[in-house]
Amino acid sequence: MRHLNYSHLLYFWTVAREGSIAKASAVLHLTPQTISGQLKLLDDAIGDRLFVRAGRRLVLSDLGKVVFQYADEIFSLGAELAHVARGKAPGMPLVLNVGIVDSIPKLVTYRVLEPALKLEEKLKLNCHEASLENLLSDLAVHRLDLVLSDRPVPAGLNVRAYHHLLGASGVSMFAAPALAKSLRRRFPHSLKGAPFLMPANTPGLRSQLEEWFDAEDISPVIVGEFDDSALLKSFGQAGVGVFAGPAALEAEICQMYRVQVLGHVPNVQERFYAISPERKLKHPAIVAITERARETIFAQHSAAA
Repeated sequence: MRHLNYSHLLYFWTVAREGSIAKASAVLHLTPQTISGQLKLLDDAIGDRLFVRAGRRLVLSDLGKVVFQYADEIFSLGAELAHVARGKAPGMPLVLNVGIVDSIPKLVTYRVLEPALKLEEKLKLNCHEASLENLLSDLAVHRLDLVLSDRPVPAGLNVRAYHHLLGASGVSMFAAPALAKSLRRRFPHSLKGAPFLMPANTPGLRSQLEEWFDAEDISPVIVGEFDDSALLKSFGQAGVGVFAGPAALEAEICQMYRVQVLGHVPNVQERFYAISPERKLKHPAIVAITERARETIFAQHSAAA
């Protein structure tokens, strides 16, 4: 084999990470037939099979395991090169491609990313919102530089990614002024039978709230469930129900949505992470984001975590 086809190697590497040709085809936006054909060409070029069948599953052969280790290093170095190149092109703005887990409140996203927009270097910020699993797939193939998440990288996921804790925030309860006035005096027990707006796609926060309701013998009436945190707060602004939000952003939530704080929820916290393809952060915008989050946005609340 005189020359290595890096496209074929990328297809092999993605199949190995994702665990199947079908999953890799979704990540690479190629048909399974195309990927199967390219894998055969790579086998022919190397002179041996890199995958073997184990029932209905594809597993790496002994040679495949060796090739995968080299491919992992090759594409990791490629990602670092891309980061350096983006920052060095003369006259071009620094580019930051950020994936945002769709359960993170919009206000949190803005506050976390804001420092990157205030760098002396010009910056072009590209934001993409999706599930954590989809965003990690994009991070693995270098479509993203950073993922903002409300949970760390799942254990056992075959993706080269590292999570960095930005901080934690306690949780407060908010309501429109008229509703807040009627519920504030006996909080939290005033929430029994009160209308409540529940986040639908934030399993960690939702389970913590439900545990707290049970511990306090509180049974609010769930009048709405929302995937979008901004939409949930808009319904709260209209007086439809009480909602939970990060205590670290109390002032912004009250000002933007014209609501009031009912009280704080003890022992319930939201955590936020920056997930990157590298253990040591190097991109100047990502460094600014993580430092500001830890030193300012979540400093007081993380200290109590």
